[in-house]
Amino acid sequence: MRHVLAVLVLVVMFCGCKKQLERLNQNPNGADPSTTSPNLVLSTVLTTTGQQYVNLGYGDIAGVMQHTQNDGGTGPHNEYDWSGTNTWTPWYDILRNNKYVYDRSVALGFEFQQGISLTMKSMIFGLIADVWGDAPYSQALEGDAGNTFPPYDSQQSIYRGILADLQKANTLLAKPANAYTGAIGTADVYYNGNPAQWRKLANSLALRYYLRISDKLPAIAKAGIEKIVADPTTYPIITSANDDALMGFAGNSVNDSWPNAVAYNSDSGHYRQTKMCATFVKTLESMNDPRLGVWANKVQIFLHVQNNFPARTDKIVDTIVGGESRQVRYLSPDVLAAKGLTVNAINQDPNYVGLPPAIQGGPVYNLGPDPSQGAHNPHVSWLNTIYTGANGSLLKVRLLSAAEVHFILAEAALKGWAAGDAQTHYNAAIQASFVAWGLAGAYSFYIAQPSVAFNGTLQQLITQKWIASWTAATESWFDWRRTGYPVLVSGPHAKCPVLPVRLYYMLDERNLNWANTESAENNLQLTSYSGYGADATNSYQNSAWSKPWVCQGTGKPW
Repeated sequence: MRHVLAVLVLVVMFCGCKKQLERLNQNPNGADPSTTSPNLVLSTVLTTTGQQYVNLGYGDIAGVMQHTQNDGGTGPHNEYDWSGTNTWTPWYDILRNNKYVYDRSVALGFEFQQGISLTMKSMIFGLIADVWGDAPYSQALEGDAGNTFPPYDSQQSIYRGILADLQKANTLLAKPANAYTGAIGTADVYYNGNPAQWRKLANSLALRYYLRISDKLPAIAKAGIEKIVADPTTYPIITSANDDALMGFAGNSVNDSWPNAVAYNSDSGHYRQTKMCATFVKTLESMNDPRLGVWANKVQIFLHVQNNFPARTDKIVDTIVGGESRQVRYLSPDVLAAKGLTVNAINQDPNYVGLPPAIQGGPVYNLGPDPSQGAHNPHVSWLNTIYTGANGSLLKVRLLSAAEVHFILAEAALKGWAAGDAQTHYNAAIQASFVAWGLAGAYSFYIAQPSVAFNGTLQQLITQKWIASWTAATESWFDWRRTGYPVLVSGPHAKCPVLPVRLYYMLDERNLNWANTESAENNLQLTSYSGYGADATNSYQNSAWSKPWVCQGTGKPW
């Protein structure tokens, strides 16, 4: 009997200890997935997507597309030297959270949240397919079910899948705000809980991806775009800058501020090393584009060389240009010759001077006085001072804009599709960009210039779209890959003579999910440039210059 009692005591003690351990292992600050409101996770999905998107389009892809160049940390930004380390992990982290939002919203019957979640899923998976090519999709995000090595879906099937999801999102987002259960409120950092705006975003995103596949699946693209344009009641889209998908920044920490904000970078190094690219500056100046003054500062000291200056002239003088107090550095030709330079090797523009792409010695370009990385070069245009800020009225993530939508429709019209009038959309696209950057009053003069007025060419249209993609250069990269415009030339120290078309499958993925990654690599098309981008395993297949499906057989961009 005493033996039985002893066993019972041990059992009771064990159960009590187990319950105590379970209580101790519970995080009092954690959220229970079975009861948590999807809104709490939705806000994380939206903000982290915005941060990742602007980090890409304002970061290294802005270097690829020659919006900016760095005079420090030049390898990834200027020269496409990515070394196979580009990771999609942050995007899949967002997708896991987004899947929770969707699944939990289905369980609760929250249709508004479901529609937002499908829209964000489409945007992120679309970006992954755009950037890398084939990728885990239909069997991704199933690690809890034991599927830790998911196969890759084809780029084509991902595009088709997201277009189907956007159709579902359009239906889910069709109700007025008061018809939904589970109010979103401040969790929605883009549209403040307005389903009509989200519906416009979903359909505008569909336009983006119909155009993306237009060279490969033209019949599907044409039917999709014409369906949306023909029925604006069923398929409303973004047509005004007021509808742009924008996210601001709180500015309270490095994690919720504009990238490289000086407040969270003690020596302001990241801001100082980013300069305007000469390609971009010259294009904007050739069209008297006032957006240049919003995006860039004028050179602090411009150069002026005169043959009749006394020998060894090299002095800085206060001057007036256009009624504005400025400084000029006067130089005689012999000073340049002593440095091994000719007058053609410097830029004497009194206002804006861009850094040429992928050059050596960026910090001392245009007679910069300090060879240090990210030096205070007064003879090259820095980004506008607003980009030192943690937040501001113009410091916004732009996931998708009215300018982009009108450019899409203008291009569709150029193809002869029923998408409206190409010139009307072209003009509306530029006007929307001017409104977005606070320059509405300057539009009429700008559009009337012969260099800007619509000429019916794809090159002009895509070049203007490239300009309007400032801080969101990722989309212009995909346009360039699809069309070959704008015409951009690699700099002398770039890794390859031509611009890349994709990012590498990263080393971690190749190590952990090798069989599926190798299968995806084999779907890439080798090109004459693939050898420039051999990855760490010396695989020419996984090259930034091997073509994914979307541009195979198109003859584009090169």
